[in-house]
Amino acid sequence: MFEFIAEASRWAIPAVLLFVPVIAALRKVKVYETFVDGAEAGFATAVKTIPFLVAMLVAIGIFRASGAMEVMVNTLSPVLNLIGLPTDVLPHAIMRPLSGGAALGIASDIIKTHGPDSFLGRLVSTMQGSCDTTFYVLTLYFGSVGVKKYRYSVMLGLLADLTTLFASIIIVRSVFN
Repeated sequence: MFEFIAEASRWAIPAVLLFVPVIAALRKVKVYETFVDGAEAGFATAVKTIPFLVAMLVAIGIFRASGAMEVMVNTLSPVLNLIGLPTDVLPHAIMRPLSGGAALGIASDIIKTHGPDSFLGRLVSTMQGSCDTTFYVLTLYFGSVGVKKYRYSVMLGLLADLTTLFASIIIVRSVFN
């Protein structure tokens, strides 16, 4: 069974790349023209999102360079130590709702320092794969399509981030200890 799944995965993407144009051609869809139209629309969307992306990256840079993250870590660490969250993971938990790339950098540093099979390595790996970048989504995606009223999205996104933080702690403790 494992060999079948491995072989099917190897051929899945080439099959889709062959299957979609063949079906489109059978349905008399102008494949190349449709592709070019889609690429043009995608480029327009990318250009439209650049100002939102730049603004968010500048804000994250200011947040990190100003020392605000260290202040937040120092303020929250006594409370979070009570629930068993190591302070080494707190910068990742703070950065994850803001930037996936920055959070991945912090996770890489933690894994490099403590090892991938350590509690901290497993915890940041679980956190990295369990939640989304709330403010990135709000800034880039909502901004690019013109959504102006997203008050509940912020609350729910941050609640989801907090939930995944606690769930990651519980899951890693129960599965790996």
